[in-house]
Amino acid sequence: MRLFPIGRQEDDVPTFEAVLKQYERPVYWHIRRMVVSHEDAQDVMQETFIRVYQGLGKVQKKEALKVWVYRIATNECIRFLGRKRERAMAELCEEDVLINRLMASEHVDWEDVEGVRLQKAILRLSQQERTVFNLRYYDDMSYEEISQVTGGNVSTLKVAYHHAKEKIKQELLK
Repeated sequence: MRLFPIGRQEDDVPTFEAVLKQYERPVYWHIRRMVVSHEDAQDVMQETFIRVYQGLGKVQKKEALKVWVYRIATNECIRFLGRKRERAMAELCEEDVLINRLMASEHVDWEDVEGVRLQKAILRLSQQERTVFNLRYYDDMSYEEISQVTGGNVSTLKVAYHHAKEKIKQELLK
């Protein structure tokens, strides 16, 4: 029995439950890497899947579903971080705010020293570099998919990813 009979009756449009089951975990980690805090990630996740629920019937092709879900999640992260930035203290830059959230989080494996260093290095990237790096490295998306998620040009995204990798390397070599 379907709890949320969304979309057309065609078999190519998945139910909300199917989308949630398939994307809940990877989208949570995508969001978490962008907003850092577990609690904030849960809030953004809820907003993301509310929007997914509301628009699922409009998805034209099953193949476009992944990109569409990630685009919603990415936009929700950007919206959330924009609101946070507005409320952040003027003397702290965004990277300091994000790193402070990472350091205050009880959901960090402090035993994994290299993992924490990597996360700090990622948080020092610009928002665009961080988004591209996370989608490419963690979510294994092609540049074409990232372009569809972010609306960016493929060539620009390749450059952003390359710069992100170089900045992370330099940060980890310190």
